[in-house]
Amino acid sequence: MKPLREIVDGPFAPWMGDDDWTAWLSFMSALRAEPMSRYERKIYRKCTSRTDVPSEPCNEAWVIVGRRGRKSAVASMIAVYFGVYGSWPRAKGETVRCLVVAVSKEQARLVRNYCLAILESRPAFQRLITATDADSISLSTGVTIQVVSNSYRSIRGPSVALAVFEEVAFWYSENTTNPDKEVLRAVRPSMLTMPGALLIGISSPYARRGLLWEKYKKHYGKDGKVLVWKADTKTMNPAVDPDIIADAYDDDPIAAAAEYGAEFRSDIENYVTLEVVEALIPHGVFERAPIGGVRYQAFCDPSGGGNDSMTLAIAHMHKDLATVDCVREVKPKFSPEIVVAEFAALLKSYRISKIIGDRYAAEWVVDAFKRHGITYVLSEKSKSEIYVELLPILNSGKADLIDNKVMLNQLVGLERRVSRGGRDSIDHPPGGHDDVANAVAGVITNLRGKIGSYDATLNWVSGGDDTPADWATRRLLAYTATGGRFFR
Repeated sequence: MKPLREIVDGPFAPWMGDDDWTAWLSFMSALRAEPMSRYERKIYRKCTSRTDVPSEPCNEAWVIVGRRGRKSAVASMIAVYFGVYGSWPRAKGETVRCLVVAVSKEQARLVRNYCLAILESRPAFQRLITATDADSISLSTGVTIQVVSNSYRSIRGPSVALAVFEEVAFWYSENTTNPDKEVLRAVRPSMLTMPGALLIGISSPYARRGLLWEKYKKHYGKDGKVLVWKADTKTMNPAVDPDIIADAYDDDPIAAAAEYGAEFRSDIENYVTLEVVEALIPHGVFERAPIGGVRYQAFCDPSGGGNDSMTLAIAHMHKDLATVDCVREVKPKFSPEIVVAEFAALLKSYRISKIIGDRYAAEWVVDAFKRHGITYVLSEKSKSEIYVELLPILNSGKADLIDNKVMLNQLVGLERRVSRGGRDSIDHPPGGHDDVANAVAGVITNLRGKIGSYDATLNWVSGGDDTPADWATRRLLAYTATGGRFFR
């Protein structure tokens, strides 16, 4: 292949404009083992903590750069370079892919649009384009530049000469607990027959876990064919306004250090381990039918039909175990009124006439369930507080779950953050969801007697699986504590 440095300084130059790309030129020279100026070698050593200068092209690179550092632009340039100038072995009629895997379809198409803009910036490049669609650009060189979202299923297929993992630190999927590693395992075999194939992971940093963090720990500052490059926004893009970055550090130093300083966050931890949750799931038990004489409870996480699912979980106490019987998730787009009707019918099959749920759109959801003969009770505690109370139940094995992959992945994907005030906050990761996990957590902690709550008229509702004597005692305590306000 022609030197990447020559291509960037020449054919790509009109698209790159007059901005200062020196730091990225240093990276690309290191990637391809091409000559660097003295100043570029200084940048290289600063961003890699290495002492050597590469003597042969890298086959793998992990690039950790702050926000607005022009990561997508560089990923696009490398994809076009491999597509236009690479000479790849292929059978007659076979297509070789330069694959860009992104956190979402929208992000993937941004890279695709960059690639198309580069190719259309010069007539010689433009003549190579044979076909385009929303996700790919086919070239007469026999290479297709293809962009996909982070699903390992979309990776399998023709040979891959280049794989770029865009914003890999933020990949999330409800189908697997480790989407980054699943995608890596899926793409490796497609690169085996491509001499000189290159894998690049390029992202802003996030929590101290996942593929990007593991590669950083293993290879940063070490010589070899796996290059780890770590640099703040200002180093990689001097055009960014320093006042914006300074304001971000004043507002939240930890978040800004990750966003602009390329530092992995120290305030985010896993909520619960995969092993703990898997130990509570009986394989092949997807639902438990209602049984006569059993008292069931339910928790609902409603949605108005936007981006979130509407979920319901039903459970009961069996000996000392909070036993989940049924989980329902309705994904958008849907009619909230129709979903409430379906949920109400399911609740009645379990002899449930009263449920506890999230305070989302409280008045609407209370009225909607009331029309179907179900009393909707507002949870007294926030979602984060419910998760705090769920954790010891899970860790002590006091729950019996069902075989539900979305529930498993959402629970394991939850993050514990320490706020600036020192309080724990537990929520889903950026771009993720926890609607099923919230419903399951709510019903389990309610069964364990942890959630006290109030209905729509602020009457006290029991939070545990009470006997009549327990209920009478709770009513007396509520009456005494509130001067009769919550007594009924």
